Amino acid sequence: MSSRAERNLLIESNLPLVGYLAAETHSRATHIPRDELAAVGALALVTAAEAFDPELGVPFGAYARRRILGAFADEMRSMDWASRGIRKRIKETVAVRDALTAGFGRTATAAEVATAMGVPKDVVIEALGDAARTLTTLDEPSARDVAAEIPLPEESALVGERRDVLEQAVAALPERMRRIVLAVYFDERPVKEIAEELGVTHSAVSQQRSEAIRLLRDALDRYFAEGSTPAATTRVSVAAREAYFTRIADGAGSRIAGAFRESAAV
Repeated sequence: MSSRAERNLLIESNLPLVGYLAAETHSRATHIPRDELAAVGALALVTAAEAFDPELGVPFGAYARRRILGAFADEMRSMDWASRGIRKRIKETVAVRDALTAGFGRTATAAEVATAMGVPKDVVIEALGDAARTLTTLDEPSARDVAAEIPLPEESALVGERRDVLEQAVAALPERMRRIVLAVYFDERPVKEIAEELGVTHSAVSQQRSEAIRLLRDALDRYFAEGSTPAATTRVSVAAREAYFTRIADGAGSRIAGAFRESAAV
């Protein structure tokens, strides 16, 4: 098996890990859309497959998990709405509420928390409202499992660029392939359920999914190619593949579109 084929196999066989980790992280950080986490995680999986060295003796699943969680942590930092001051106020308010609740044997009211803290009631209400929005805090030791590996700035830039390309590539997929990719990897729906909805067999959905992944891989290879045009992994015709690249260019911004149009002209 060639190195390219091995890399593609690693990506395809570990895509369910992205969906699982995205759902798990979203349950603790609900202010981050799960579909965005899934997109970031898919790109982190691609970069992990490219950088993976099996001679180090680390299983790829464990290595990819750290890279995916690291990408999630970086995304959470970039989207974090709360300042350190707000987070400190949230932490103090919740601590007082929990202490009073334990003492009363019932949930403490906002007025009782405000009295104990010596602050206006509306300040407590606002802090508790913010607490409900913030389930994972990157500055807390408990978040270390999420922030297992924070990417370097240059790696973060590459992840962001790959995410942009991947989003356009998914959007440009043929309609049925796009529906299957979104259903499997973003909505985490069972293949059997998708097959019934589309009126096709389980095998047909699996084949379409695999072909979609190959098209996405070819799109990333085309965009990041240096020098000669990379070999295709997809099984569709050359005309269909070039039409797919044209759709990406038509729907993308000038930077991404320019790369696909330049490569097509070579």
